[in-house]
Amino acid sequence: MKNRVITISRQFGSGGRTIGKEVAEALGIPCYDQELIEKVAEDSGLAKEYVEEHGENTTYSTILANAFSTYSYSSGTTQDYLWNIQKKIIRELAEKGPCVIVGRCADYILREHADCLKVFIHADTEARAHRIVHLYGESKDDPKKRLAKKDKRRAAYYRFYTDMEWGDVKNYHISLDSGALGIDKCVEIIKNLY
Repeated sequence: MKNRVITISRQFGSGGRTIGKEVAEALGIPCYDQELIEKVAEDSGLAKEYVEEHGENTTYSTILANAFSTYSYSSGTTQDYLWNIQKKIIRELAEKGPCVIVGRCADYILREHADCLKVFIHADTEARAHRIVHLYGESKDDPKKRLAKKDKRRAAYYRFYTDMEWGDVKNYHISLDSGALGIDKCVEIIKNLY
């Protein structure tokens, strides 16, 4: 039997990262988020900050613009290089043992992994804006514009590398509204599905 893996995809500000960490803690299994970023940076030779910014977001909001960014005919883009390393590491982590993996298209990368629970966390704009202002202290820009920009970049990245729509319920086993349910209830539901 394959190892049990939970992937958490999430809208920016929905609390998906927190939910992933709390699920992993409750189940006594590792959660890969920052650790994944560090491993990808180490293996790629790219700066951690670059991996964090570009590991699930594209700099560009359209597929065409992303396709032509920093392209080299001999090696593709830096983004493609990062994608391939990230994909390899996510597969290795899933084979290593039970875990929670937050973001980075892990749901798609592990789509053929027989024992993988794919979760999408979302919330309405008001709840997410409140969260990023009060929990993360994000207040320089209009929080709703920041949410829209971040989500647009994640969607473009997901579409570019998976040819699927980010957030489409058909890509996940379960979709949870953390704004309506709350963080604790989402953790409990996911934990009970494990």
